[in-house]
Amino acid sequence: MKKLSKIYTGIILFFMYMPIIVLIIFSFNNGKTTVWKGFTLRWYTDLFRDGHIMNSLWNTLLVAIIASVVATILGTMAAIGINNFTGKKRILVQNVSNVSILSPDIVTGVSLMLMFTIAGVAFHFQMGFWTVLLAHITLCAPYVVLSVLPRIRHMDYSTYEAALDLGCNQWQAFRKVVVHELMPGIFTGFLMSFTYSLDDFVITYFTRGASFQTLSIQIYTMTHQRISPKINALSALMFVAVIILMLIINIKDRKEEKKLGHVPA
Repeated sequence: MKKLSKIYTGIILFFMYMPIIVLIIFSFNNGKTTVWKGFTLRWYTDLFRDGHIMNSLWNTLLVAIIASVVATILGTMAAIGINNFTGKKRILVQNVSNVSILSPDIVTGVSLMLMFTIAGVAFHFQMGFWTVLLAHITLCAPYVVLSVLPRIRHMDYSTYEAALDLGCNQWQAFRKVVVHELMPGIFTGFLMSFTYSLDDFVITYFTRGASFQTLSIQIYTMTHQRISPKINALSALMFVAVIILMLIINIKDRKEEKKLGHVPA
């Protein structure tokens, strides 16, 4: 049974990661097709010389960083507020928060597009960076709530009360005790927000206007023609960056669990 389980796991991992491995391999291909024509690094050098791709990457990272930071702050505050409700009111507000997570991206994208269009006519502005940023904050904040709420429910409130008894005011106790206790959930919510914002296409497509370009939109535009191998190089770099980030997070979590005694040293 264990052998069958290992085989099954291996098959699943193969189908999950083999396309990415192929993409990384062909990012070093000297040709522009799927026929191997020798090893080269030209696509990596050409990537950093392409102004359109670099500008799209910068826009994507800028939106993702700002949206994830703002969504983390708003989501954490919302999670604390939801936890302070009781009974049916808490359930109702939490379910309302989860609606945007369950809704298809195309519904969220179209609804935000209509709202920004109406607001643009009323207040004389066009869709672009700010509308995409607001849309991404709307997309990401509920995931932060979902990440922080379980940490709040397992928090020891006596520590907060002890901090008040020992001379801290409410803000100091909140910053030194509550935020410290919730930090793993806040950090996880930030990473989820950053990942969803970085990866989003549908909502960005409907709220970007005519001039603002992100990486996902740039790649979509390139699909009307032959996709350049430079995109393979960019995808490979992003995949490696995500893997390194995940390793750092797992090592950090492992050390914290060892300190708490949950994992044997």
